[in-house]
Amino acid sequence: MTTAPAPSPAPLVVAVDMGYGHLRAASALADALGTEVLKVDRAPVAGPEEERLWQRVRRGYEAISRLSQVPVAGRPLAWALDSITDIPRLHPRRDLSAPTRGVRALERLARGALGAGLVARLRAEGAPLLTTFYSPAVVADRAGIERVYCVATDTDLNRIWAPLEPARTRIQYLVPTRRAARRLLAYGVPAHRITFTGFPLPDALLGGPSLPVLKRNLAARLVRLDPTGEFRRSMPEELAVFLGALPREEEGKPAQLTFAVGGAGAQAAMADAFLPGLRPALESGAMRLALVAGTRPEVEARFREALRRAGLEPLLGGAVEILRAPSFGEYYARFNALLARTDVLWTKPSELTFYGALGLPLVLAPPVGVHERYNRRWARESGAGLKQRDARFAAEWLSDWLADGLLAAAAWAGYMRLPKFGLYRVLEALGRTPAANVAP
Repeated sequence: MTTAPAPSPAPLVVAVDMGYGHLRAASALADALGTEVLKVDRAPVAGPEEERLWQRVRRGYEAISRLSQVPVAGRPLAWALDSITDIPRLHPRRDLSAPTRGVRALERLARGALGAGLVARLRAEGAPLLTTFYSPAVVADRAGIERVYCVATDTDLNRIWAPLEPARTRIQYLVPTRRAARRLLAYGVPAHRITFTGFPLPDALLGGPSLPVLKRNLAARLVRLDPTGEFRRSMPEELAVFLGALPREEEGKPAQLTFAVGGAGAQAAMADAFLPGLRPALESGAMRLALVAGTRPEVEARFREALRRAGLEPLLGGAVEILRAPSFGEYYARFNALLARTDVLWTKPSELTFYGALGLPLVLAPPVGVHERYNRRWARESGAGLKQRDARFAAEWLSDWLADGLLAAAAWAGYMRLPKFGLYRVLEALGRTPAANVAP
């Protein structure tokens, strides 16, 4: 009697606490695999010296991100951030494989202690590495680890995502856009090392490969986003084929606007500009508003003060809510629940740009860094994103967009044109199926 071979160990799902984008993607994958996200920049994986290094990098990046949004005075820091995140033009097609200063700096760190704890754990457990940040992939590849999967989290990529000698890499790149795949090819990564998957969206907002949860949420959202029926009258057959009968009980219900700032808290000050103008719509029940502070108490305090100045404090707990949680895990779960009932997502073009695939119309705030400019362009070219107008008059242009069916059209374009199956395609690339608690 032959014995069945032992199952291969589950991948180590690894992220770095450098903004919510990497953690968001890693959390969706860890949930689907029935495991936890390992933060490679913190103990016990990172040693004391490495943890201090990551803390300095994180604080510096977050400070630059926030201060770069200060009018006039922040302009030099905005230029510095653009320099750090710079991505050259893709066209004309040419060889972009030469290492940059960032690539060489990462190589120097890899020769030292960077990633030593992670590499030791991978060797001890024999597990594949699945990471949503470039440095763990590059370090593990350099150390000779065979099964390294790197999930990219932007529509276009800086040269630092590929190692010093990209043609020799073992990393398997799982990319969210075709452009990201072309970019890695330009950097010298072999074609067989690149797979287009899409961004791993949360299963809680998809419901499985047949997308029952997404379709249910979108059907209700389209009714709320189309108070005049302008959009629905333009394509009744298509809506019926893809979504079935739209829920009539949603007619007349207020649209839910969600304003979400990034992990560094950049652009929180924008609330001071748009809240006074939204007051009539919120007080009359024509709109609902959620302000997302993530895990930052200082951002929540800033939102509360802005609400007080706008005379909207009495609406907290009713038409207005603030989402803040003490940990990323709790924030992630609560934010996903909020998105299920959100009708318009107003955010900078971070990784949340990919959430337009859920049928969420995106109102895109100014980008922070070159990579976010590419994200914004991608969303707008697909029809899922709209560039925000003057925040002081948000109530007016949002009202116009609702009346004209423009937001409903953006929701539909996101659902139809943006990649929705990234989570399941990443699992397929890993040779894995979702955990038992995830819909098939």
